[in-house]
Amino acid sequence: MILSKLSKAIKKQVKRAFCLLLTLNMLILSGCQNSTARTGKNSGIIHLTLWHGINPPPNRDVFQTLTEKFNKTHPNIQVEALYIGQPDQQLPKILTAIVGNAAPDLLWNTPTMAGKLAELQAIQPLENWLDQSPIKAEIDPALFESMELGGHTWSVPLATNNTAIFYRPSLFKAAGITKLPQNWQELKQVARSLSRDTNGDGRTDQHGIVLPLGKGEWTVFTWLPFMFSAGGELKAGTAQTPIPQIDNPGSLAALELWSDLLKEGSAILSAPERGYELENFIAGKVAMQITGPWTLAQLEQTKIDYGAIPIPALKRHAAVVGGEHLFLMKTSPEREKAGLEFLEYALGEEFQTAWALGTGYLPINLKSRQSETYQNFVAKTPVLRVFLGQMKSARSRPIISGYSHLSENLGRAIEATLLGGRPSSALKEAQERLALTLDIAAASGK
Repeated sequence: MILSKLSKAIKKQVKRAFCLLLTLNMLILSGCQNSTARTGKNSGIIHLTLWHGINPPPNRDVFQTLTEKFNKTHPNIQVEALYIGQPDQQLPKILTAIVGNAAPDLLWNTPTMAGKLAELQAIQPLENWLDQSPIKAEIDPALFESMELGGHTWSVPLATNNTAIFYRPSLFKAAGITKLPQNWQELKQVARSLSRDTNGDGRTDQHGIVLPLGKGEWTVFTWLPFMFSAGGELKAGTAQTPIPQIDNPGSLAALELWSDLLKEGSAILSAPERGYELENFIAGKVAMQITGPWTLAQLEQTKIDYGAIPIPALKRHAAVVGGEHLFLMKTSPEREKAGLEFLEYALGEEFQTAWALGTGYLPINLKSRQSETYQNFVAKTPVLRVFLGQMKSARSRPIISGYSHLSENLGRAIEATLLGGRPSSALKEAQERLALTLDIAAASGK
């Protein structure tokens, strides 16, 4: 109901906002997506275009190699993978292409894009195909929450991950800590013990943990496991008409935890919007940092000691699913059928094992995770067991169409708290801003 109500209004807004960009992009798109090449009428080969933002470049190379393998084993379908920038840079290009009827056949992006793309009627629902495919039983059940909205399956996961707390064992040993924190109270105690004046100048130069300052998606992503652990939820209403929600007891508890860590002098803030950088952790200025398995290659290169522990729990164990998905764009029955063949290939055990070994991402395919090849890889990289274990309690960020507004306002509440604001006030103001934003969006669709 909401999808059909807002679709026309959103399309009009997109046309106005990206008129100039459309003209420029169409010059580019026409060069690589002319109708003959796309239909393959002359050659009998279906040429598909896949837009993505895979980074760093070595991961992009792994994906390209796997795509070329598909092309060799599917001579009647040829997929061209094109890098079009990072996810936050892709939206104008994607919307422009949709309005100009020049969208790619397949799209790589975050699953939170599903609501917007569905409202624009730009993607095909996948449940009919997936329900008939044996590959469905091989997908990690924790990932279905990130695939589904309004009774439809809108995307399939290419890869997955989650965050944990990396720590420096040598610093724990120096502080006399023998037990790793399993709950919030223990986390606060350990962080206090790790915060020390190591050179005797009267100032703390080693902190227990670094917290990500900023209101961007990275801050939200690393904070959400604490909110879920405290029993919080980001949406109310029904599955058909979800209502974004920020101000809830779980959110308050999670904000108070981070606020307490700062007030007690146990935490230090990252540079603004750079909470993913590891320099202070590597240098030993902080003993713990929230991040994910994609950092393993960097940490291995530094030769420092490190380990990982699950996100400490309050009411329940929780983690948040990361990773990008693949969307099937609306084109033609023939092209969509060919696109589904690539999706099934990307979900399969062979692709997922090769992708995981080459990038450090966790396989979304359960057969891949259980394979001898991957288990040997885990044995050599035991930290991965923490992230694999957390997938049992992992949650998805809501894929509702208003997620961008939800994330933005939630990020502002987190930032305000980290800068000294009262958590309760920050949440109340964020919820009011979100409600106003959603009211305006609803009004524009009438």
